[in-house]
Amino acid sequence: MSDTFPECEPIRGFASDNNASVHPDIMAALAAANDGHQPAYGADVHTVRLRELIKGHFGERADVYPVFNGSGANVVGLQAMCERWSAVICPESAHINLDECGAPEKVAGLKLIPVPTPDGKLTPKLLDQYAWGFGEEHHAQPKVVSITQSTELGTLYTPGEIAAIGALARERGMLLHVDGARLANAAAALDVPLRALTSEVGVDVLSFGGTKNGSLLGEAIVVLNPDAVRGVTYLRKAAMQLASKMRYVSAQLIALLEGDLWLRNARHANAMAARLAAAVARVPGVEIVRPVQANAVFAIIPREVTERLQKRFRFHTWDERTGEVRWMCSFDTTEADVDAFAEAIAQEMAA
Repeated sequence: MSDTFPECEPIRGFASDNNASVHPDIMAALAAANDGHQPAYGADVHTVRLRELIKGHFGERADVYPVFNGSGANVVGLQAMCERWSAVICPESAHINLDECGAPEKVAGLKLIPVPTPDGKLTPKLLDQYAWGFGEEHHAQPKVVSITQSTELGTLYTPGEIAAIGALARERGMLLHVDGARLANAAAALDVPLRALTSEVGVDVLSFGGTKNGSLLGEAIVVLNPDAVRGVTYLRKAAMQLASKMRYVSAQLIALLEGDLWLRNARHANAMAARLAAAVARVPGVEIVRPVQANAVFAIIPREVTERLQKRFRFHTWDERTGEVRWMCSFDTTEADVDAFAEAIAQEMAA
């Protein structure tokens, strides 16, 4: 999947929720935070307030470490859970495996053990096949299971499914990490609080995403089990993820979490994906190939149709071999955006 597109009209597209604008409430929060001086490196009043909110959403043991981006959150979080000889079991399609330029292995020095998963989801049965070699000095030691919620293929883990993975991980002496770049979309789709998908079902460390849900920049490492990590503060600095003016990252996460903005944004993005899926499902020749459970729609259309559409709308070709494409919806996707895109797909298919 590439971020290179043919020249197209300057309209909102469906390439990624990273392409969306910044929510006005978050811009307002940034402006409000831009008042006078505050201590640097996380001693500011905004980061202190963020810690209170994180405990409210995830439990009293939870702590938060704001970082610049999701890859940084994943790398530092996983590194804090592991030793140099540790391995991380994850789905083959995981962002840490495919889309972080090898950073977990190059920067954190970890061995990734990717597991083929047709729907992007690990299961206890799959985990059982790859969690072995404990105590064998010739074998990288499985230490962490990492799952993504929602997955890179748009699917969701239920609380029960996460609990089952966590239980098996603990039985084997392992820890559970969640890449929550779209955790808000999952919680909105399942109609559960954030803790129901994390602290209540045995997750030890979470990468909490804001950028895909209306923020300007910045994500957070959320440590749910302090006993599962060590040296997060030092590792964050060493990985160049410690913001001096941290208040501007924290202020954005506060804007999302202090009320229900995180939920409203995610619900809207999910609803737009459902609207798009319903519209294109009626178009002859369009095959929706994965369950539409959050804010992503995966479909197969003829390559020539893709080429023509990409001159008008930005979206990714997910699999060049099969012609599978991915259409992502965002908090600022409108019904008019969806309807115009669906109509264009119908026109091009007819042509």
